[in-house]
Amino acid sequence: MTSASSLVSELRQAGLTIAVAESLTGGLVVAELVSVPGASTVVAGGVVAYQTELKHSLLGVSSTLLDAEGAVHPDVAAQMARGVRSRLAVGGRDADIGVATTGVAGPDPQDGQPVGTVFVGVAWGSRTDVTALHLEGDREAIRRATVYESLVAVERMLRQPRE
Repeated sequence: MTSASSLVSELRQAGLTIAVAESLTGGLVVAELVSVPGASTVVAGGVVAYQTELKHSLLGVSSTLLDAEGAVHPDVAAQMARGVRSRLAVGGRDADIGVATTGVAGPDPQDGQPVGTVFVGVAWGSRTDVTALHLEGDREAIRRATVYESLVAVERMLRQPRE
């Protein structure tokens, strides 16, 4: 089972840093990571870009993409994950890994997407993977499941061969 503790340990052993960009999770992913003692050695920080415009101005997501598709889209998650790496650079060094969440926690649909539609983006090096989720439950259950799935997505990326 993936936990923040095991992920932080794995990142520390690999000498990697992580930066987090969140929308529907509102800071829960980075809070989960920094709840682990010693997380400061790997966690660069987090950005909560809840409003769509902030995804562009803070994280560099294409305004054309946001205008055409809205904030709940796999390409938005990918661009958020790539953008947060440089936006949270420390000492002139980009974070090694960027993870991003965007989706609909409810109670109402957004951007034509039903409640429970979530995209998690993970960027490392030249590779970016996006996981599409279709979650059920109330707002809190969807947000908590997204946190868990975000940790799983990062762990999955770490286990894939580097390109």
